[in-house]
Amino acid sequence: MDFDIDQLRMWIGREDSASEVLSETLVNQFNATFDRNFNVEPEATAPLLIHFCLAQPTASTKSLGSDGHAARGEFLPPVPLPRRMWAGGAFTFHSDIRVGDEVTRTSTIKDVVLKQGRSGQLCFVTVEHMISSNGRPALTERQDIVYREAARKTGPETAGTSTSKIAPGGENSQQITPTAAYLFRYSAMTFNAHRIHYDRDYVRDVENYPGLIVHGPLQATLLCQYAADVRGKAPASFHFRSYSPLFDTSDFTINATSDGKKLKLWTARPNGPIAMEAHAQW
Repeated sequence: MDFDIDQLRMWIGREDSASEVLSETLVNQFNATFDRNFNVEPEATAPLLIHFCLAQPTASTKSLGSDGHAARGEFLPPVPLPRRMWAGGAFTFHSDIRVGDEVTRTSTIKDVVLKQGRSGQLCFVTVEHMISSNGRPALTERQDIVYREAARKTGPETAGTSTSKIAPGGENSQQITPTAAYLFRYSAMTFNAHRIHYDRDYVRDVENYPGLIVHGPLQATLLCQYAADVRGKAPASFHFRSYSPLFDTSDFTINATSDGKKLKLWTARPNGPIAMEAHAQW
């Protein structure tokens, strides 16, 4: 597919901003979704990466594209490739978000790059999110979004699989069951209408995957919180990269292994490759 990368790069520098108060109700919903017990009292430290659930874009229903995402060409550039996924990201933590704080997200398009991959053309869009809490810098996030060509008709039983080697087990490991209800609750908290996470007919017949896809930010949240659980405190920085999708058709594990002063973390399905790899540093 031919398209004008110079035109898309005109979106570099475009900004978007929104604010929302972190309520006790949202932390309760977060706890219920992840089966956790974070403190919901006013001024308590909020769960790591709960900012994914705050101050999200609120496109009207009639403006959504066929995949459930907001129509392209407003904040994000109008990349003419049909499949959009979260490729990776990085976080630097500056201070805590606290229950009752007003959280502000300021987002800026930093780069738009066209590459050629094994599956065809890839367009990467880099977005920087500055998150403040009651006016204090809370974290800086880099989000890497990848746009891909349409799925090849290889059959849903093989789509989305990888020939990479089987992922090892970690020094620490925990099993996660990604039920449809679990994925739906996370989509609802993050106001994410992307149909790959809840519409089984769409994900099978259009995207050509065997099941509902586990969100990238959900996996990142699990891994970042697991890093804090293993080391007993929140990391100062955390970065991750997605390699292959996880589906609701099987359980998966979150894993952690010491890597000097850092912690290496990853998700994987049974007898499958690494799906997402992350590194936490203190």
